[in-house]
Amino acid sequence: MSFETKLADLGVTLPDAPAPAANYVPFVVTGDTVYVSGQISMDANGPILGKLGADTDVPAGAAAAKTCAIALLAQVKAACGGDLDRLVRVVKLTGFVNSTGDFTDQPKVINGASDFLVEALGDAGRHARSAVSAAGLPLGVAVEIEGIFQIK
Repeated sequence: MSFETKLADLGVTLPDAPAPAANYVPFVVTGDTVYVSGQISMDANGPILGKLGADTDVPAGAAAAKTCAIALLAQVKAACGGDLDRLVRVVKLTGFVNSTGDFTDQPKVINGASDFLVEALGDAGRHARSAVSAAGLPLGVAVEIEGIFQIK
């Protein structure tokens, strides 16, 4: 089963890859590796804002992280010329969680992305990962995630 078919079965249609917001590229391909710039939590209504430990809870943060994972896959699809089935595996995610100084559940928030990628991609979605706190993120979003992917 193709990755896009599995995504469709999950009710997910990849959006067009988001354009960069400043002087950088959304991804870099070198050999069989794609480095995707940080993708912020965003849905059809715009940026998903919030600070974990203050005005946003873990389930909402995890949902925001899932939107980052969807945007990451959209960038990988663009890097692969529109063919997501060139994806071999997710190598590593680095997740940044907009959180208060005493919030310690960053991994639970980033699980929203990790769990989604494994559900959508199977073993190809299993990855190394970091989940860290940030005092603030662009536009006040709840989550930003960057990723490294292997392609063929």
